Amino acid sequence: MLSLNNIEVIYNEVILVLKGVSLEVPDGAIISLIGANGAGKTTTLKAISGLLKEENGQVTDGSIELNGTCIDKKSAEDIVKDGIFQVMEGRRVFVHLTVEENLKAAAFSQKGKKHMSGDMERVYSYFPHLKALRHRVAGYLSGGEQQMLAIGRALMAKPKLMLLDEPSLGLAPRLVEEIFNIVKTINREEGVSMLLVEQNVMAALDIASYGYIMENGRVVMDGPASKLKENPDVKEFYLGLTAFGQKKSFRDVKHYKRRKRWLA
Repeated sequence: MLSLNNIEVIYNEVILVLKGVSLEVPDGAIISLIGANGAGKTTTLKAISGLLKEENGQVTDGSIELNGTCIDKKSAEDIVKDGIFQVMEGRRVFVHLTVEENLKAAAFSQKGKKHMSGDMERVYSYFPHLKALRHRVAGYLSGGEQQMLAIGRALMAKPKLMLLDEPSLGLAPRLVEEIFNIVKTINREEGVSMLLVEQNVMAALDIASYGYIMENGRVVMDGPASKLKENPDVKEFYLGLTAFGQKKSFRDVKHYKRRKRWLA
C-alpha cells in the first residue's frame, strides 16, 4: 500500500535528517517504527503526510508511493484526501472546541455532510466515553481522553492509512493498553492500515506484524515483530536486558558503543 524508497530529508536546505530510509506498509497491516528520541521517526511520518513543508523540510531524494502513485510532492491537504491521516505526537486536539466540534472539523476532506452523523456514531462506538463528553471543551479532557479524541478525529476522515505518532506518550499503563486494544480493533474491523511510531518497544511490537528500528536517520534492522521481540540487541538496547536476563542501568544503556552487528 505505502512504500518509502530510499528517501532523504533535509531541513532548512542544510540539515540531513533521513539518510536513505526504505520501508513498506502492506494493505491492512500494522507496522511499527521504533527507535530512540532523535532517530528520525516523526520526520518519517511528516514526510509521508506532507507536513514537512510547514517546517522548511523537503524530501530531496527517493520517493514515497501510495498504491504505486508518487505522493511526496503533494500538499498535506491532498494527501489527507488520498486517505492518509497523521495523529500527531502530543494529541494536538483543538482545545477551545468541544469534542463534537473536533470530530466535525476532521470531516473537511469528505464531500457533503450527509454521512457525518453516522460517522460520529461510528467513532463513539469505539470510544463510548467520548459520547458522554461530546459537549465538553477538549482542553478540559484528560490525556487519555484527548488521545481517544485524536484517534477518533482521524477516523472521521475515513483514512486508508493512519500514521500514529507516540500514542502512548504520557499515559498510564492501563490507558496505554486500552488505546492499543482500540487501535487493533479499528485495524481489524475497519481495515485501516497503521504505521505506528513508538518508543514503547514491547507495546508496539505486541500489536504489529512487522517492525523497523531506526537510529540516526537510518533503518538499522527490520523483521517480523515476533522475531524482533526476541532479538538480543533489541532486548539490550531498548529494554536494558542482557543475554542472562539481567537489567542494565539506564546510564549503561544510554552510553553503550553501537555494535556493528546492527547491520550484519
